[in-house]
Amino acid sequence: MGFGDNRRKHDHIGQFNFRVEIDGVTQAAFKAVEGLDSETEVIEYQDGDDIILRKRPGRTKYSNIICKRGYISTDELWLWRKAVMEGKVDRKSGSIILLNDNGQEVMRYNFFEAWPAKWKGFTLDGKGTDVAVEEIEFVVERWERMQGGA
Repeated sequence: MGFGDNRRKHDHIGQFNFRVEIDGVTQAAFKAVEGLDSETEVIEYQDGDDIILRKRPGRTKYSNIICKRGYISTDELWLWRKAVMEGKVDRKSGSIILLNDNGQEVMRYNFFEAWPAKWKGFTLDGKGTDVAVEEIEFVVERWERMQGGA
């Protein structure tokens, strides 16, 4: 059973092969992505003289997505963040796409109603050798996971 690359069905996918797409953003290359978490609150209740505590699902919340990248001389994402700081929230959708060894899509997380809530500048060190890395934290209202090419 071929997958278009060197993997077998039971082989894992590397965490290093991914792409980020954001509506209307041309420079969305990142070195790391974190925060693909969701959690459903638990609602506990008890009826009358029922001795069993009942549990049912409540609202689901999604964590913010944090993207890290080496500094590049484009201000596209910064201008989006700056607009939010000025009270002009422009919500966008996007995808985090996991790729196989040949760069073909294996899985994607589509996120919706995102906007940049936090910007973290880079740490500078005169003796360091690392590249300058900045972080952008996106609020998302929800995301969905889709298998294969979508």
